[in-house]
Amino acid sequence: MARVNIDPQHAPSTSQALLGQIHQAFGATPNMFKAVANSPVALQSMWAAFGALSKGSIGAKLGEQLAVAIANRNRCEYCLAAHTVLGQKAGATSAEMAAAQVGDASDAKTAAALAFALKVVEQRAQLADADITRLREVGFGDEQIVEILAHVALNLFTNYINVALDVPVDFPKVALK
Repeated sequence: MARVNIDPQHAPSTSQALLGQIHQAFGATPNMFKAVANSPVALQSMWAAFGALSKGSIGAKLGEQLAVAIANRNRCEYCLAAHTVLGQKAGATSAEMAAAQVGDASDAKTAAALAFALKVVEQRAQLADADITRLREVGFGDEQIVEILAHVALNLFTNYINVALDVPVDFPKVALK
């Protein structure tokens, strides 16, 4: 049971317009956004970040693969379920999403991005020059490297919201690995 209100009718009035946009985008209002709506500024920040990153140069598929890897590492069942669905909508196969969940990929570029993101999470961004060099070797430039870090940050935010507030999963469940 959620540790905060998840009834959108009880969300602050200043959250209502964004909740409407979110509902329109998903065809429903996911519980995570209902929980975040308790803070209009947090909801605005999260929704804006999703919107901005959706236009990024790394592509939606890789963004969703990063999200499931980070969710699995942080044991966030909500984000794992949601981003597995979103990844498949972005063109990933079930097998690709399952592999990404544990930081694996069949292509070197995706594998490098996943390994980098998980290292950022595990080592709290304490990286070596070689970590950035590896990304460059597989074809990532500065823009993509910064975007990968932005995806890590956004996913940490959503993972922490869902785990700390025990937000009920309203997507098809996916088992943690």
